[in-house]
Amino acid sequence: MAPLLISLLFLFMFPLGNNGQGPPSPGYYPSSRIGSVGFNQGFRNLWGPQHQRLDQGALTIWLDRTSGSGFKSLNPYSSGYFGAAIKLQPGYTAGVITSLYLSNNEDHPGNHDEIDIEFLGTTEGKPYVLQTNVYIRGSGDGNIIGREMKFNLWFDPTKDFHNYAILWNPTEIIYFVDDVPIRRYTRKSDATFPLRPMYVYGSIWDASSWATENGKYKADYNHQPFVGKYNNFKIGGCRAGTASCSPASASPSGGPGLSRQQLAAMEWVQRNYKVYDYCRDQQRDHRLTPEC
Repeated sequence: MAPLLISLLFLFMFPLGNNGQGPPSPGYYPSSRIGSVGFNQGFRNLWGPQHQRLDQGALTIWLDRTSGSGFKSLNPYSSGYFGAAIKLQPGYTAGVITSLYLSNNEDHPGNHDEIDIEFLGTTEGKPYVLQTNVYIRGSGDGNIIGREMKFNLWFDPTKDFHNYAILWNPTEIIYFVDDVPIRRYTRKSDATFPLRPMYVYGSIWDASSWATENGKYKADYNHQPFVGKYNNFKIGGCRAGTASCSPASASPSGGPGLSRQQLAAMEWVQRNYKVYDYCRDQQRDHRLTPEC
């Protein structure tokens, strides 16, 4: 009886998709339409160069008590598909953020737009949380309006590289994990959608004040260095100022939205692995997020 109970408990905690291994097939794979770009062809170091190493196309960045590290695309983009394969560090990583995101913070400090994929560090035995977020003309002064949606994953992101991507065009933002759409954020008004050009960034840094269980667990540098590994960089975007570029699409039709099969895969992920949705947070003032 005990083994049966253990198996049932595992299935409850880690529900499986139709194939017994993960979500239903999305039927369409946007990453296959975008060629990989070498790190030096698409990016440069932004900060912490002594904590950044490139080896045969694979980038390693790390955080210790002296510094973290970050990188930035060579060009700004007005839309596109942006991704990378990422492998996270196992064990105690509380307080540590490993990220891939779009931002124009350097061009519009205090009034910037941002589209985030952030892995929130964790404690031993607990899963990583993948946080997606959208800022529109936000700031770092405490008045920032986040639009967070958080997920656990149907695999262990420390065991191998997995592909994570953001598709951003003038009508929608779609987040992908291994080509499975996990979140779609649509343009319902100009005031609730980022429209200004952004660069692509990645980083690892100490966010002890909020990253893990709202700051309950801090970065512990007895476990340093904290390492993030990236490869298979994808940039399929319209460079800012290019008039003739067609925005990227997530759909096999080439138009906006997702196919029925993609929607089914996204709904499976949200039903089984979504752990936070800002629109359903009763503590939030939803007058500030009218799209809800």
